[in-house]
Amino acid sequence: MEDAIIADKLTYNYDKLVAVDHIDFKVKKGEILSFLGPNGAGKTTTVKILTGQLRPREGKAFLLGMDVVHETEKVQARIGVCFEVTNLYEQMSGEENLILFARLFGVHGFDAGSILSRVGLDGRGKDRVETYSKGMKQRLMVARSLVNQPDILFLDEPTEGLDPVSSETIRNVILEERQRGATVFLTTHDMVEADKLSDRVAFIDRGKIAALDTPRNLKQQYGKRAIKAEVVGEDGRLETKEIILDQPETADEVRDLFYQEQVATIHSEEATLEDIFIRITGRGLAG
Repeated sequence: MEDAIIADKLTYNYDKLVAVDHIDFKVKKGEILSFLGPNGAGKTTTVKILTGQLRPREGKAFLLGMDVVHETEKVQARIGVCFEVTNLYEQMSGEENLILFARLFGVHGFDAGSILSRVGLDGRGKDRVETYSKGMKQRLMVARSLVNQPDILFLDEPTEGLDPVSSETIRNVILEERQRGATVFLTTHDMVEADKLSDRVAFIDRGKIAALDTPRNLKQQYGKRAIKAEVVGEDGRLETKEIILDQPETADEVRDLFYQEQVATIHSEEATLEDIFIRITGRGLAG
């Protein structure tokens, strides 16, 4: 499968602060890659480099075979970008915002209504954006990033601070875009969201990539699987017992649990991506 994105020793600093530190990675066409890390880890700076908004101090980036620095306009014509901070025209309607961008991209026969429907804004297209809630504005930002049917979609914290309905709408759009064949580059510090959506995840911490693999492989390599049971103690109170799976003694411990204890509840448990991030980097997502 062809690479849609190639990052080769990308580096960027703000004065003495190295925000992105010689990172290398590739993203296949049609893949969802989540860039995970706390605020200030280098996620947004990486996106700005890949989308031609910042020129790297060192290294190169290629999108769809094109050098981002030397073929910026060609690259930007084939990508869609949605940043966490909204930059919509508030005095215009939702439809007018989309139509304006369609004209900028030279999209003919553009149907604003169909894109608004995809992001759950049907019936609100003619309303001024200033009347929209935060979640509606974020969904309109996502809609705007789809105007040119991008080959690569960059989404920077697209569900940050949103209600569950808005978040689910955006997640469904991401999966639809992958199904269409687009590559999705998602930056987030929401590990649960990344686990649900991603083909692969990259942990970025202090400007460096600490790990890059599928969620499943990372869990197998760094995490543990366990059975957690609540048992009734002698005083009638519930106590929690844990049995680690995949050990030579696991089967005997499970048998003894049911023979020797009064089991109230039981469920399997595996490490989360956040658990693994903390194990690899030594710190949590709050930074």
